[in-house]
Amino acid sequence: MSRYIIDKKGLEENIALIKEKAGAEVIGVVKGNGYGFGISEFAKTLKENGINAFAVTEVDDISEVREAVCDSEILVMRSTCIEAEARIIAENDCTATIGSTESAGVMNAVGESLGKKIKCNLKIDTGMGRYGFLPSQVEQAAKCYDLPYLEFTGIYTHFSSAFADGELTRAQMTLFRDTVKQLESTGKNVGKVHAANSPALFNFENMSLDRVRIGSAFTGRLIAQKKTGLNRLGRLEAEVIDTKTVPAGYSIGYCGLYTTKRETKIAIVPIGHYDGFGITYQNVNNNFHSVLSQLKKYLKKEKLQVKVNGRKYDVIGDIGLSHTAIDITGSDVKAGDTASVDISPLLVNPRIKRIYK
Repeated sequence: MSRYIIDKKGLEENIALIKEKAGAEVIGVVKGNGYGFGISEFAKTLKENGINAFAVTEVDDISEVREAVCDSEILVMRSTCIEAEARIIAENDCTATIGSTESAGVMNAVGESLGKKIKCNLKIDTGMGRYGFLPSQVEQAAKCYDLPYLEFTGIYTHFSSAFADGELTRAQMTLFRDTVKQLESTGKNVGKVHAANSPALFNFENMSLDRVRIGSAFTGRLIAQKKTGLNRLGRLEAEVIDTKTVPAGYSIGYCGLYTTKRETKIAIVPIGHYDGFGITYQNVNNNFHSVLSQLKKYLKKEKLQVKVNGRKYDVIGDIGLSHTAIDITGSDVKAGDTASVDISPLLVNPRIKRIYK
């Protein structure tokens, strides 16, 4: 049976390094099933290591995170005009994101119906193009602070290209700082100010402000322009379930796309596309870094590999939904040996058990 293994000690070391690097309050972003690490256990581990504020994007995740982190702050990074979603946010004492006049009105109405003020963060759109008031809409944003059932405790923006474009990222930061100053000049108390995500924190200086929002850096799997010192965490494991020897000229896998060139000993590992193995991100932007990475892999003729007993073996044949064949010729690999693959947690099927060791 396959399982996804997370080295808890390595995760704790990453948390400590991130806190030192940030020099500011760290918000643990646990969206996407805790970046694939399992939302509940991931949140608990962050809290055990001094992280006391969390962020999600999906309203459906709130109850599980609330159970894991008790009374810690949960920021919902979703400016919503849907009354049912706003009510869930408010009823669970989360911090709402206000990114439009409409969302402010809906949240204020929910607060009035519940007879309580709702904590909120104002969202400024400096170039991501999703939620948020434009910098030119400061006057509209300022009016939200006057709504009686909204209590603004922070303000933030989101960088669109902190993993690749330094000039654009710095321009967004300058625009954000200027917008914050404009709001403050109207007499509004904006609260805690935050902008940096994982790539921004590790790729650029002076990005922390009052808080930082960190997700992928905890896993050690972020796009950085230099070495981060973070542990790269997460591996998919399963036991070898059978071995066999086939002659030269024998076809392996669907459509017989691979043919052995010699007598070959193979091992069968119960890991496949269903588990996330062999699945890759589709980069719709075709940015330079992605193209360069694919070119390097082609020139190196890189193959997918599976590690067994500390040694890597090439995958042969097409990967199936739940099985993969590897070439173990000349080895003593046997059924029952543990096989593992390095795979991003975001690609691993959420139904696969996450195990912290």
